Amino acid sequence: MIVTTANSVIEPEIGDSAAPEKNISSDANRDAHSPRDENRPRSGKQPRPNNQMRRDKRDVHGWVILDKPIGMTSTQAVAVVKRLFTAKRAGHAGTLDPLASGGLPIALGEATKTVPFVMDGRKRYRFTVAWGEERDTDDTEGRPTQTSDLRPTAEEIRALLPRFTGVIEQIPPQYSAIKVQGERAYDLARDGETVDLKPRPVEIHHLSLVEQLDSSHSVFEAECGKGTYVRALARDIGRILGCFGHICALRRTLVGPFGEKDMIPLEQLEALCDRAASGEGSLADALLPVETALDDIPALAVTRADAARLHRGQAVLLRGRDAPNSSGTVYVTVAGRLLALAEIGNGELIPKRVFNLTGLTASSARSNERV
Repeated sequence: MIVTTANSVIEPEIGDSAAPEKNISSDANRDAHSPRDENRPRSGKQPRPNNQMRRDKRDVHGWVILDKPIGMTSTQAVAVVKRLFTAKRAGHAGTLDPLASGGLPIALGEATKTVPFVMDGRKRYRFTVAWGEERDTDDTEGRPTQTSDLRPTAEEIRALLPRFTGVIEQIPPQYSAIKVQGERAYDLARDGETVDLKPRPVEIHHLSLVEQLDSSHSVFEAECGKGTYVRALARDIGRILGCFGHICALRRTLVGPFGEKDMIPLEQLEALCDRAASGEGSLADALLPVETALDDIPALAVTRADAARLHRGQAVLLRGRDAPNSSGTVYVTVAGRLLALAEIGNGELIPKRVFNLTGLTASSARSNERV
């Protein structure tokens, strides 16, 4: 939904009044450079003591939806993408286990300010459960803790799934990132400690049995909310069926607004970066616009005068027949360009995050894909 506060809008001055996001990798304080060609990395390099060359970091803004390969951690994936783009700042919107593949949304530059909107969105997974064995990590990396010769039928599995749909109580896996007295549960588990993790409410919007590969392997699809552990689903279903089980394959197919059509394999991204470095393409083709993460939020277009006030961190009074009568969060645009995240309340538009999109951004072709 787009609403407009006036008949004309123009490009504002570029500025940023927002503080940097926490837990985001950034070299912005160390590197301050003039604008440069947006289609390729800088040619200027500086010698280092070990005779290696360091490419200068640059401003890159947008989303890369990496189709993460099995065996790579989410932190490693962010580091690789940040290096390929020589970006100053990067972060991801939701950890994906090393043994899992699929969508890992990586935010570059100003897109890091929209990470919470993606993390709060729904996730969809396709996963395979191996029956007959429960493991301490609830996946193939762990050690067996319980075994059974029982194997469930498809009918038995389907009859149980309604118990795992809707809002349920779920105990996180022992090997999880939950903090216990300041320490991660997986660190305590690796030290041999048994952690007493409390049940937490999570929401499972959809859970179905997709395929019965054989008597020992079943394929499921789940769509769930924030904080859900798919490994715990496999563990708990196996316990109730009495056959025990653990995850042996996991792929994420949806994160918030990003689906499989948005994903780019690492090899394809590397090839695109190589072509861009030789002047045969643009890295912008791999980016989705920053505002893609805000698909579920209303857009509000403002005038030049209002844009100037918002850039200074000042509230804007909403008046006139075109003024919205709603309240809550909106993303603000001027001349079709993302300007800020703001709150509407008591007839005012109050800026919360202001964006500075100077640098490399998504190509017009990628931007039009979602229009």
